[in-house]
Amino acid sequence: MRYDIKPRDYTNGGQASSHIKRALLRLGATPQLARQCGIAIYEAEMNLIIHTNNGGVIRVQIEPHRILMQTTDDGPGIADIEKALTPGWSTATQEVRDMGFGAGMGLVNISRCVDKMTLDSAPGKGTKLLMEIILRPEERFKEMDDPETAP
Repeated sequence: MRYDIKPRDYTNGGQASSHIKRALLRLGATPQLARQCGIAIYEAEMNLIIHTNNGGVIRVQIEPHRILMQTTDDGPGIADIEKALTPGWSTATQEVRDMGFGAGMGLVNISRCVDKMTLDSAPGKGTKLLMEIILRPEERFKEMDDPETAP
């Protein structure tokens, strides 16, 4: 799945994460797993809306044993990744905060919902965020072409 996210499009913020959550439920994901992915993608989606210059992209790859999520953007980049992972630290403008966003919990919330998170960013270079949820045996998706798991 791929979603193009427009900068400062607060009206449509959360649509990609809602679509992804619904798709996971249709594929048989547990409500908890769909919620985890939904939260991680929502937080990443809002970061794209808030911080990109020209927009960003969300990609989600659902595999039988894991879910891979990636965002890329052309924003200003993050000068201090360690600081950005500190609860409450934010570079959001006052205007964004007045709308109820930019509390500095996005990356923290993402890290709580995923098993692996890699943040690649530098000033002037934009940001690439990789997230992975490793599925427990009871959460795994059945491969449709596997005769042992086909309905």
